[in-house]
Amino acid sequence: MKKDHKELDEETLFIVSQTFKALSDPTRIRILHLLFDGEHSVNDIAEHLSLLQSTVSHQLRFLKNLRLVKFRREGTSLFYSCDDEHVMDILKQTIEHANHH
Repeated sequence: MKKDHKELDEETLFIVSQTFKALSDPTRIRILHLLFDGEHSVNDIAEHLSLLQSTVSHQLRFLKNLRLVKFRREGTSLFYSCDDEHVMDILKQTIEHANHH
């Protein structure tokens, strides 16, 4: 017996495709992977990953717009952390999958 399959609406399709787009970029993957450990400032991320601060800020803005990361302000610094455990679980599983090949 076949289950009725509900068609995806346009908004869902867009969000899913944007999420996979976010996870398709090596720099964004590196940033999210670093955030597995907890929150980091923009400068800290740039230093850890040997990236320009402007590159990190650009990528974090992309991830924030998709609600994959969130930030808090402390003085003049922004501290970023993961904001979507579902997507982080997908990323962890994909990394584990890649490490088993």
